[in-house]
Amino acid sequence: MEDIRKTLRRFYSRQGLLLVLAAAVLLEANSLVQYYFARKGLHEEATRRAQSEMEKTRLSIQDVTNSVELSVKNLGWLVENMLDMPENLFSVIRQTMDANPYLTDAGVAFAPDYYPEMGRWFEPLVARRPDGSFEALQVGSESHDYFDKDWFTVSFETGEGHWSEPYYDESGGRTTVVTFTLPVRDPDGNIVAVCAGDVSLDWLEELIGNIRLYPNSFSTMVSRSGEVMISPAETLVTDDVVRFVEPIDKTGWKMSIVIPEREIYASVNRLGLIMTLLQLLGLVILGILLQRTARNQVRLEEVENKKEQIENELTIARGIQMAMLPKIFPPYPERDDISMFGMLTPAKQVGGDLYDFFIRDEKLFFCIGDVSGKGVPASLVMAVTRSLFRTISAHENDPAVIVQNMNDSMSETNETNMFVTFLAGALDLTDGTLRYCNAGHNAPLIMSPHKTRFMDVVSNIPLGIVEGMFYQEQETKLAAGEGIFLYTDGLTEAENVRKELFGEDRLLSLAAETAALTVEEQVGRISQAVKDHMGTEPQSDDLTMLSFKYQGDPHTFRYQLKLRNNLSEIPKIETFVNEVASVAGIQDHLTTSSINLALEEAITNVIMYAYPSGIDGPVYLEAVISEGKATFILSDTGKPFDPTKAEEVDVTLAAEDRPIGGLGIHLVRTIMDSVSYEYLSGKNILMMTKNL
Repeated sequence: MEDIRKTLRRFYSRQGLLLVLAAAVLLEANSLVQYYFARKGLHEEATRRAQSEMEKTRLSIQDVTNSVELSVKNLGWLVENMLDMPENLFSVIRQTMDANPYLTDAGVAFAPDYYPEMGRWFEPLVARRPDGSFEALQVGSESHDYFDKDWFTVSFETGEGHWSEPYYDESGGRTTVVTFTLPVRDPDGNIVAVCAGDVSLDWLEELIGNIRLYPNSFSTMVSRSGEVMISPAETLVTDDVVRFVEPIDKTGWKMSIVIPEREIYASVNRLGLIMTLLQLLGLVILGILLQRTARNQVRLEEVENKKEQIENELTIARGIQMAMLPKIFPPYPERDDISMFGMLTPAKQVGGDLYDFFIRDEKLFFCIGDVSGKGVPASLVMAVTRSLFRTISAHENDPAVIVQNMNDSMSETNETNMFVTFLAGALDLTDGTLRYCNAGHNAPLIMSPHKTRFMDVVSNIPLGIVEGMFYQEQETKLAAGEGIFLYTDGLTEAENVRKELFGEDRLLSLAAETAALTVEEQVGRISQAVKDHMGTEPQSDDLTMLSFKYQGDPHTFRYQLKLRNNLSEIPKIETFVNEVASVAGIQDHLTTSSINLALEEAITNVIMYAYPSGIDGPVYLEAVISEGKATFILSDTGKPFDPTKAEEVDVTLAAEDRPIGGLGIHLVRTIMDSVSYEYLSGKNILMMTKNL
């Protein structure tokens, strides 16, 4: 009997030991797996933070370099038109410096002996001093022989703009700078000089130095040739580090963020120690209790808690996603020229469909999109897509440019290979002109009281697949009472239990039946029809609809005048203004005369400078008369030039003390209530509004 008891004790002891050993192995394996994925997650988080910070910094640097390039290009244009007036160069350079606070100095370096009276070296330069004052210098000399300088020779030989390597500027700003140069050509197209704008590296050092993702992380910047531009003392650290690199467009610079590994994984190392102690405690408890059921129950509870946490997070994510979309309808109750209604129903708690719209400058910008895939990944791409649309369309009017910029940005960082079908449009609320660009999305419907039809759309490629793609823009005209119905394929591909699709034919028929309803009633009827079609079949894809009707403004009148760039055309303007004044009910002769004077001044400027000598180019003048205001739109296809960037003229100064130019736009600004400029689709467009 005793032997039997000993045998049983040995059996249970062995079983208990095996159970403890099995538990130890499992716990250790679980610890290693968790440690691996925790390290991976922290590394991915560090990567995301670094990439986000570098992208933000890249955009900040790009804003500065773009502004410097634009200033140098404007300076080059002015210099090319003033080659016969070298005495005015300092004034032009000074204006360029005033307009761009990032420039430490700017100048023009001419070819040898271009102005014989100025000597072999002629390099007028204006430098910004630490107290904010400007100093005009002629720095070209035998001791400052710029003919063999990199910033001069590259642009002079290649005929293109160029960012130089960093160097110490002894003649101008007396600090370490980088220079953007651009060749200057004479009327025969020969390169005769190089315009240059210097940017101190002080602002870049401050920008880079403020990046601190972790306490001991630091950032560096190197030039195109690998020369160190910004490098703090921390680069001497000997710990193992993780380095993230981001190229800066056009300049060839490369930015790096360096993070010590010990800081990235500090939390997981602490967690590893805690987990080790907990494992030892768990083994002791397992050795004492040997109760497999209790252990399983703990695991079950953990799973339930995680499940509940995930469900709560998804609920929050759904609320955040829905909050990003327009949800107040009607969105513009104060307007009677447009009515809109939209609806998005995700197939899961979160989805990948999106729509958005807003009004800017009397244009309705709108979009609709469908991200490939479903769930959380698709919702994240959806959020990025909507944010990009809002950011780019806030300052860009061309739908094709908006779509192309969005595609380039999404393709550049598309590591998940997800894409977005997308359609963006801009409706001019003054005349119903609709410009749109499609990126692989479903063709919308044009609805009118007489006929409903699918819009003519060029498919183009969806967003996020290939960077640098060309997107074709299209245009149509909406009459008052016509509307647009946009949707995602979750509508036409909705299935019933027999796997029958809702289909485009059924949608077209239903849209025609509901065209006379309000947009909210129409969307509601179509949504109910889709539900009736699916029956008990669950929704398999996100469903989005956006409908709007253009009512137009019956009190708006438009008049157009086409001129040649010849001063003999100027008398036609007065006749045109008198006709517009008659329709607008302007009886004050002084107001009519002042409008005529402002238009003559603006059009004369276009005739004189927009087109090269001998080129017979068109000049268009359009007047839009609506209640309370008259808007005059002046456009030409000449070289880009923004007259609104001219400095305000101090009319209190004597004529000989005032800088050359600027009086024309000053007169236009004085007479008109608002003046704005944009360069769109190869045209200079100057918009001048007079409140009546």
